[in-house]
Amino acid sequence: MQSSLDLRLLAPGLAVAPQIEPADIVALHQAGYRAIVCNRPDGEAADQPLFAEIAKPARELGLQAHYLPAESGKVSDAQGDAFGALFDSLPKPVLAYCRSGMRSTTMWALSQAHRLSLPDIVTAAGQAGYDMQGVVRRIVNQGRTPLEVAEAEHCVVIVGAGAAGVATAASLLARYPELDVALIDPAEVHYYQPGWTLVGAGVFAPASTARTMAATIPRGAHWIKAAVAAFEPERNAVILDGCRVVRYQQLVVCPGIKLDWQAIPGLAESLGRQGVTSNYLYHLAPYTWQQVQKLRGGSAIFTQPAMPFKCAGAPQKAMYLAADHWRRSGLLERMRIDFYSAAPVLFGVPEYVPALMDYVMAYDIDLHFGHTLCAVDGPRKRASFSRVLPDGSKEILERDYELLHVVPPQVAPDFIRVSPLADAAGWVDIDPSSLRHRRYANIHGLGDAGNSANAKTAAAARKQAPVVAHNVLAALGLLDGAAQYDGYGACPLTVARGKVVLAEFTYGGKLAPNLPSWLIDGTRPSRLAWLLKARMLPALYWQGMLKGREWLATPELSER
Repeated sequence: MQSSLDLRLLAPGLAVAPQIEPADIVALHQAGYRAIVCNRPDGEAADQPLFAEIAKPARELGLQAHYLPAESGKVSDAQGDAFGALFDSLPKPVLAYCRSGMRSTTMWALSQAHRLSLPDIVTAAGQAGYDMQGVVRRIVNQGRTPLEVAEAEHCVVIVGAGAAGVATAASLLARYPELDVALIDPAEVHYYQPGWTLVGAGVFAPASTARTMAATIPRGAHWIKAAVAAFEPERNAVILDGCRVVRYQQLVVCPGIKLDWQAIPGLAESLGRQGVTSNYLYHLAPYTWQQVQKLRGGSAIFTQPAMPFKCAGAPQKAMYLAADHWRRSGLLERMRIDFYSAAPVLFGVPEYVPALMDYVMAYDIDLHFGHTLCAVDGPRKRASFSRVLPDGSKEILERDYELLHVVPPQVAPDFIRVSPLADAAGWVDIDPSSLRHRRYANIHGLGDAGNSANAKTAAAARKQAPVVAHNVLAALGLLDGAAQYDGYGACPLTVARGKVVLAEFTYGGKLAPNLPSWLIDGTRPSRLAWLLKARMLPALYWQGMLKGREWLATPELSER
């Protein structure tokens, strides 16, 4: 069997690898591996299979599967000891994996600190393709990373090369082409995530939403292909995995958001099987469409978690598009469709609710507000929801389903939540107008990880990036004035194939249409808004936003 596995021998009986896929388990079994260890937490990336998806086929073939996750770049001595003890106890050979293999190698290195010489550790890791010099410095310094030893220094460092990070880098270089800009991101693929709703409806092919990260990094920017472990803002330093240090003059923080699949018992084990799906994962959006086509009747449940989460309309979009397919197929009367939302209303901007309610009634959808998904029993096809009663007590309701589309709870990435940059809730603490950090004047934040009260959408990042670019250059003394962000966000609510309610608004839910109402009235479903969503916005994303072309996104300036 042909395999694309990147297995790297680290020590007798131990190999490490970047992220593996469920389909790789057969090849591992055929190669003689008897155990696998996952060192990557679930939810780090939207194209990441969960540990449960790996463990199931592994155990079916007789391989032991163990979950020993560590935050990228934050492997502790205790985790190193735990890895060593686990490895000693497992049948050999063992494969350990994480996003790139660096965490697994770091765990092994720490576990061997009292068994092997430091040159032996460096040599073994280097032969496997991993640089352990930073880890060795940490071992020598008794667990401390020496910040005076920086491997790189750049004028502007951007953490995260998703929509917000690449757009900011492109806007910076469009204004000042000679600027020394570095993007830090370990991912190899850049995704147009707004397209996944249409993948889940059979409109887009999954591959059309993906491009290599190398192809999207702006010309002139440096790409540091690594994960961030920690921030030292008092010393203008970022700590990477492997205990490497990067220094900056100005820092931009936009690492995205973490999908917290483990927060709901039973969910991670059920995803991708037993009718449980989510358009929030690249490899599951096609499964959504498969299940929608397969279902000929019965119960379909769509869930929405408590705010904040990215793209507030995405849970409804999946529901409306599925219902539209069943209506077109003559199956709608056989379906029971339920929307369980933790929110108290259908949509937070009331002007758009009447148009949405027209489709709720047309599809005969039952709405259940104030209900939070709290457990999934995949084998029994049963979902549990909690709600708070008027007297303050909690009630648990159970519902059977044939199809369950889940939007998971979402939190800031782990390395943000435990950093000095975070507010009390764990989000990057930024001024909502300037997007500058409230405590550190040379740090800005934007995108999904920020605590500004805008909708977490690509459209918001498109407006934020030019603001941050201008303000960073102003802080460097290269531009005058201050750019202001008004909280703009947009959500094309796809209510049917060919119809979209184009919601656009700023802070406080104030309507903010970009186009005149005679062309598109965002409060009413329109065919033109569908063409904008399906045809124009992807091109605007790839060729406009990520290239520093600020069409309808030029920021307003004010005097300082």
